[in-house]
Amino acid sequence: MIGKKPVFIAGPCVIESEELLATVAAELVRINSAQSTDIIFKASFDKANRTSIHSFRGPGLERGLQMLADVKSRFGLKILTDIHESWQAKPVGEVCDVLQIPAFLCRQTDLLVAAAQTGRTVNIKKAQFLSGQDMRYPVEKALDAGAKEVWLTERGNCFGYNNLVVDFRNIPDMLDIVPTVIMDCTHSVQRPGAGGGKTSGDRRFVPAMAMAAKAFGATGFFFEVHPEPDQGLSDAANMLELDKLEKLVGQLMSK
Repeated sequence: MIGKKPVFIAGPCVIESEELLATVAAELVRINSAQSTDIIFKASFDKANRTSIHSFRGPGLERGLQMLADVKSRFGLKILTDIHESWQAKPVGEVCDVLQIPAFLCRQTDLLVAAAQTGRTVNIKKAQFLSGQDMRYPVEKALDAGAKEVWLTERGNCFGYNNLVVDFRNIPDMLDIVPTVIMDCTHSVQRPGAGGGKTSGDRRFVPAMAMAAKAFGATGFFFEVHPEPDQGLSDAANMLELDKLEKLVGQLMSK
């Protein structure tokens, strides 16, 4: 990252309310001004892969995109959200600057092609069952379909049941494929399905995940943040407290 600022992505796991989006967006604008950064706002309109059928999923595509468009126009932030089905790519691409492919879906050819054809940046999260080197094939699919820019994101690998482990060697391996490799510092501390019908985790390790990824050459960092993470409706155990984000961004910006 010599001479180039890292990419930062931050926001709540799922769209819970207009008030939450505004609170987080306002803080990102403040941090951008204070730290000379350009943090991309992230929130999901639908969490289609929740552990339980009873878990909160979000407002859905139509309402969710309207809320994200409002954040973009009101706060001037770039927007990232994830898609789960290929038909979602076109409407999402009309609002969002970056389309994200969820880890479990990173080999879905039609999804990658649809995202690429929007002309937006495509961020592909590495599956929990793949190596960094394996990600050259999803990238090839996106580029072959006309993607102008493709990012890759590390988020850990399955380690037995209900746990993840991060092999940081995946970061330089993926940098051999694309120039932008993001560390997902919050999803990587998950304990999938270990919370009695929901995913649990341990947010205290988030800063260490970020700093270790920096040491391995990561060019970007992804944080799910919330003013009261324990009250969050998705990924509550993993989201970073919003008031801790600026300090960590500053540490990652320093040489």
